[in-house]
Amino acid sequence: MLGNATIGDIAHLVRSKNAGPFWITFDIFLGNEQDYRAVRDSVSADEIGRLYAVDASDVDIFNIPELYVIKISFPRRISQGSFHDRDMHSGQQHIPLSGIEIRSQSDKLPF
Repeated sequence: MLGNATIGDIAHLVRSKNAGPFWITFDIFLGNEQDYRAVRDSVSADEIGRLYAVDASDVDIFNIPELYVIKISFPRRISQGSFHDRDMHSGQQHIPLSGIEIRSQSDKLPF
């Protein structure tokens, strides 16, 4: 894996969709355990909250190591189909998530 790689660079697929009219969900599909762990260790509720202007305590992250999949869900700021909803199916919301940089293993060293 290269330094400064993003989720979008290494994931097989990153998608967003509604999880009902009040929630949005993201799926990140990885191709191997190394990439899965790198993304898992680089995504946090705080980062998602910052990117999507939601409270980090409302962000749910589900790690599915057997499938190399990470699922992220949080409440939509604007309910589906309301007057101000500009992406009714949330199909374009994965773009900021795809840009998260993958932390290198050296970022975890204690010195």
